[in-house]
Amino acid sequence: MRDDPCVADLVTRARKGDQQAWDALVERYSPLIWSICLHYRLSRADAEDVGQRTWLQFVHHLGAIRDPAALPGWLTTTTRRECNRAVRAARGPQAAGQLPDENLPDKQARTAEQELLAAERHAALHEAFSCLSPARRQLMALLIQDPPVPYAEISARLGIPVSSIGPTRRRCLDQLRHHPAIAALIDDEDGSAA
Repeated sequence: MRDDPCVADLVTRARKGDQQAWDALVERYSPLIWSICLHYRLSRADAEDVGQRTWLQFVHHLGAIRDPAALPGWLTTTTRRECNRAVRAARGPQAAGQLPDENLPDKQARTAEQELLAAERHAALHEAFSCLSPARRQLMALLIQDPPVPYAEISARLGIPVSSIGPTRRRCLDQLRHHPAIAALIDDEDGSAA
């Protein structure tokens, strides 16, 4: 199985013109962009236009992105701006100040927001998980299986002592928590709870 490089590596390679890195970024983050377009209830054509404009903005700002690990947040913000432009253009100049959520019933607005948050969390977790070493990714994948895999079986499969599984798991979780994409989500949740 091919190594899944972390976003910082992909952004660095994309800056140097690596087409595979660019393709990997598009594949990884297109679902996030699409979910935001769904939140704004754009038509398929408008959503595709927003996606193209978002990626064009990314190309334009590629050299200026200071923290590549924060790319999901940057893409989210840029996509929201492009969605707002598309909504304003569709409604005409008289509705320029109207936000898309004003026409959604409360329950639909909450559902769309929940889907957006879930997509952001998924992208951040995917990014952080991809930065773990292959051995740690394999261990974490076994630890989260349902039904749970017994430690003895994990030990046999991975060739590691049972006594090192718990401490390694703790180090993996710490590494995930401190990854910039996850840390940004944790900070956002702490800030919104205050």
